[in-house]
Amino acid sequence: MTPVWYRVRDLEAGRGFYKETLGFNETYFDEDGGWAKLERGGMEIALAEGEPEDGGVAHADVDDVKAEAERLREAGVEVGVVLELHDELRILDIFDPDGNRIQLAQMLA
Repeated sequence: MTPVWYRVRDLEAGRGFYKETLGFNETYFDEDGGWAKLERGGMEIALAEGEPEDGGVAHADVDDVKAEAERLREAGVEVGVVLELHDELRILDIFDPDGNRIQLAQMLA
């Protein structure tokens, strides 16, 4: 699987956000190269130090989108609106500290 690449202004802070706040596991870290790879439920994200750019959107499955929205709001994360699509799928856009968009999804069926 090819990861979604995000640039972050502070690699240490970015790694911490994805690991501690979103529950990703770090699978690779290259301190000299200034990048890391993280994974959660088959979704891979690569973080590289630099100025954030518009780009792809990472997608991660969660058990309960509404509970995650509440938990992340309480943690100070920028959280969008929970959308429910045809009683089959709930989605939620959240944003990392650098403004990169991550979509959380919950299958309802």
